[in-house]
Amino acid sequence: MNLSIKELMASSGVAFGTSGARGLATAMTDLVCYAYTRGFLQYLETIGELQRAGERVAVGGDFRPSTDRVMLAVMQAAADMGYVPVNCGKTPSPAVALYGLTHHIPAIMVTGSHIPDDRNGIKFNKCAGEVLKSDEPGIAGQTVTVDPARFDAAGWFAAPVTAARPVSPAAEQAYIQRYLNAFPADALQGLHIAVYQHSAVGRDVLVQVLTGLGARVTPLGRSDKFIPVDTEAIRPEDVALARQWAAQPGFDAIVSADGDSDRPLVGDERGEWLRGDVAGILCAKFLAADSVSTPVSCNTAVEKSGWFREVRRTRIGSPFVIVSLQAARAAGAQRVVGYEANGGFLLNSDLVLDGRPLGALPTRDAIIVMLGILLLARREGKTVSQLAATLPARYTASDRIQNFATAKSAAILARFSTGDLKADQLALESMFGSIAGQVAGLDRTDGLRCTFTNAEVIHLRPSGNAPELRCYTEAATDFRAREMNAIALEILEKIAKGM
Repeated sequence: MNLSIKELMASSGVAFGTSGARGLATAMTDLVCYAYTRGFLQYLETIGELQRAGERVAVGGDFRPSTDRVMLAVMQAAADMGYVPVNCGKTPSPAVALYGLTHHIPAIMVTGSHIPDDRNGIKFNKCAGEVLKSDEPGIAGQTVTVDPARFDAAGWFAAPVTAARPVSPAAEQAYIQRYLNAFPADALQGLHIAVYQHSAVGRDVLVQVLTGLGARVTPLGRSDKFIPVDTEAIRPEDVALARQWAAQPGFDAIVSADGDSDRPLVGDERGEWLRGDVAGILCAKFLAADSVSTPVSCNTAVEKSGWFREVRRTRIGSPFVIVSLQAARAAGAQRVVGYEANGGFLLNSDLVLDGRPLGALPTRDAIIVMLGILLLARREGKTVSQLAATLPARYTASDRIQNFATAKSAAILARFSTGDLKADQLALESMFGSIAGQVAGLDRTDGLRCTFTNAEVIHLRPSGNAPELRCYTEAATDFRAREMNAIALEILEKIAKGM
């Protein structure tokens, strides 16, 4: 049976894009996951990255209930094509990506990241790094051959499959060692760090790295049930937990990560979570970056700080940041980094830090952010809150309307995309003028970013991997940014009800 990946994208209900495949776990049948994996590997063959002569394919996953099943379908697809699956087990996305980059093999991570556990996903990394937007047509254009006898009418395996492999700890061990080699064993000595573990797949890795660098670590909040921690839209429960833990004397910081542990949460000694784009700026300063790439939605303090020779703005999503990193390297920058609003940090240069090497890892990574902030605070003799206060007074907030149909998001944005700039500005003022006044400028790099004459910002963007409408705001105080965000979302929800 021949299956077109493009047709499967349309019929399965499982979206396929740069982040890989994502959808409801019930829609991600064995057949869908098997076919998508074959399509990805077949694409690598067509571009000359891969041959079937026994090459390895790294596969890892997070703690979602459906992950074991999806990992098995992925490994079976690889084995049926003549490849050797390497079962990296339940381990962070950057650990799987690093293993693939080190050995120049494909790396596949089964995760839905921060989205609820009734959904899942498969993230594909080429031998040379993340799948980029330019790869999407080639993957979608594949037609794969599937033995129909292997699956039942509902798309589940008709009989037990044979591709299961023993878990190899190599990827996780190499990821941990990356940081133990890059910094002295006493780098964090004297610090007491709380690790909010919840259901993050890297929860034990965080403890090993931090203790390996000399910190005293207290694990908190471990959960056997999957918790959808979103580092870009932090749940009120997680805000309350951090403040509650910080009320206990002695913590210098609280750290955590999302489900697949590629995006960090860093909280100060008061239990206040740092925004991901603030954390990214501080980490970039610690690494003495000369070129910083970051999406258009991120805090403008990066430019206002004056710490960096070059700041490049991109569309939202790590593939766009990676393309910008590559362009920066090609233009001669030597210490090239990027970060996103969700806190994911990308390093595109091999660095030497006090005589110790830290190799490039151009994919979202959480641990480097935690270490960068803790070590920068120590170097400057400041607490984490004092360190964050050294940035210009620009504050961002973000939240989203969940279960918001993509078509509704598109219809709302279309109201401000008439082609008549003045009309678009007036339409925005009629909607948001009560919040921030007159419009000074519009940026359509990704979604719609509106800057008002008082320098406040409202940025609307449909999520690229979930039915959500995201709203980003920026202002001169944290209270004001949050207030604007809440009011803007109320306005949007009222409009949506009338559509």
